[in-house]
Amino acid sequence: MYELYLFDFDYTLVNSEQGIVGCFRRTIEKWQLPRPADDAIRHTIGLPMEKAVAILTGLTDADDIDRFITDYKRDADIHMTPGTHFFPDTLPTLRALRARGAKIAIISTKTRTRIEEKFVVDHCTDLIDRIIGCEDVTAMKPSPEGIEKAIALFGAKKEAVLYTGDSLVDAGAAKNAGVAFAAVTTGTTEAAAFADVPHIKIMKSLKDLLIL
Repeated sequence: MYELYLFDFDYTLVNSEQGIVGCFRRTIEKWQLPRPADDAIRHTIGLPMEKAVAILTGLTDADDIDRFITDYKRDADIHMTPGTHFFPDTLPTLRALRARGAKIAIISTKTRTRIEEKFVVDHCTDLIDRIIGCEDVTAMKPSPEGIEKAIALFGAKKEAVLYTGDSLVDAGAAKNAGVAFAAVTTGTTEAAAFADVPHIKIMKSLKDLLIL
């Protein structure tokens, strides 16, 4: 049992495909850009927003990317949280970890305010001690900054910390921070992809954390 459980958000705790794909579709249509396949959009989930926009739109000018993100966020203010859903095992697992006395935090490339909104809407803010989003760090994952910030905030020892995520970027962040990593295959990264990166477990569901 670990003392501090850190989680990625998109594709780890929630399925946000409906929200993210929809927001990209509508914003790309507004900009009259070629529409990428939905699967291409799904594979950018979890990347820093600037990188995802560049991949999906072909935009290269930083100002254009910033303006696109501004339009995207306006749409996301309406559609993102309603289009984001906890995986079936997420809340029961968080409650079980909480009952054991564990501390729980989220480290994500999504904005902290957007993540907070989901927990508020679903009336489960008591399950999370801290959220560290993209606005709280200077470098995105696989930089260890977010994880290290959480470790410092809780005064935790690295051997007592477990980071869980669905991507190789998450695995890299855990490795760079020097903490244990558990992979969950609820995103677009298959189990085999995690075989060659440091991990303690490759899981089909978050509930497997309860038997570590």
